[in-house]
Amino acid sequence: MDEFEKIRQSCASIVYRFLLSLCGNEDLAEELTSETFYQAYLHLDQFRGECKVETWLCQIAKNALYRENRRLKRTVPWEQMEDTQVEDGVLERLSDREQAASIYRHLHGLSEPYKEVFLLRVLGSLKFKEIGDIFGRTETWAKVTFYRAKDKLVERMEEES
Repeated sequence: MDEFEKIRQSCASIVYRFLLSLCGNEDLAEELTSETFYQAYLHLDQFRGECKVETWLCQIAKNALYRENRRLKRTVPWEQMEDTQVEDGVLERLSDREQAASIYRHLHGLSEPYKEVFLLRVLGSLKFKEIGDIFGRTETWAKVTFYRAKDKLVERMEEES
């Protein structure tokens, strides 16, 4: 087994969970994980070893997601072209969506690394050690950063209400 295949096997789940935490779509995360390793293979000579390979791969993954989001902004989703019917419980779903939008709005306002650490932990279900590894930091740093992010988020939401 060659060196790149070993890297792919050891890091694929980290990259997938990282992407899943950012996009929230399992299919897209899986597709972008493949794209990440494809790009990494093409540009393996550009890895200088100044950071962990997981960090390098996650940066490639984030760039792949940004490219995909830019591509999607140029297209109109099929759902918007179809007539939609009002379903039962629309007010409840609207309320949930409004609350989710509020949370995401406040989360978006957080500075880095708080926002990314929070997303990796909550949406990506990554362990603090894995988050620390991605940032080249310790597990304790990841815990402290996550709890500070959570406190800031709660504080901002309380100010709004």
